[in-house]
Amino acid sequence: MARPRRFDEDRAVDAAMRAFWTAGYEATSTQDLCAATGLGRSSIYNTFRSKRDLFTRALRRYAEAKDAAMMEVLDGDLPVREKVRALMRHVVESDPDDPAGCLVVNATVELGQRDPETAAWLRRNYERRFAALRAVLDQGRRTGEIDPDKDPDDLAHFVIAVLGGMRVAQRGGADRGALEAIARTALDAL
Repeated sequence: MARPRRFDEDRAVDAAMRAFWTAGYEATSTQDLCAATGLGRSSIYNTFRSKRDLFTRALRRYAEAKDAAMMEVLDGDLPVREKVRALMRHVVESDPDDPAGCLVVNATVELGQRDPETAAWLRRNYERRFAALRAVLDQGRRTGEIDPDKDPDDLAHFVIAVLGGMRVAQRGGADRGALEAIARTALDAL
């Protein structure tokens, strides 16, 4: 008879997520995951099967939370430019207890060209965010909040690239002033 698990699986995924977010997939060792989760090696492998499976769950958990926050802003009642400003403010005002940067951006850079399964998932995630943002920008174009000559597809790609670039700048040590300047400049382009 198998022994029952004596740990909170969701807490373990969250702890692993933070470890991967901090160091990346390759640089996070099984020992790092044991230290982060408080679990032994056998518990990790019995529950999650592999480091890769745990990473996949952690990446999806991270993206679900970040995407939910993005959709809440995009579905809200703010004017379109304020919605985009709010998305950028999420980066500028990141929780100081969180690792710098973005796990999705990090995974895209680290695994996007080497791991077809992760790359396909990242592409689908991008497409969902793109579609939601594009719809809001198109609405802004139709209501006159956004220049009608600007293509909503181009703007959606641009905003996603700026948000990702801000996360990279943050990870590289950019301070709040630099992030605010990036946001202001990007908003001027709308």
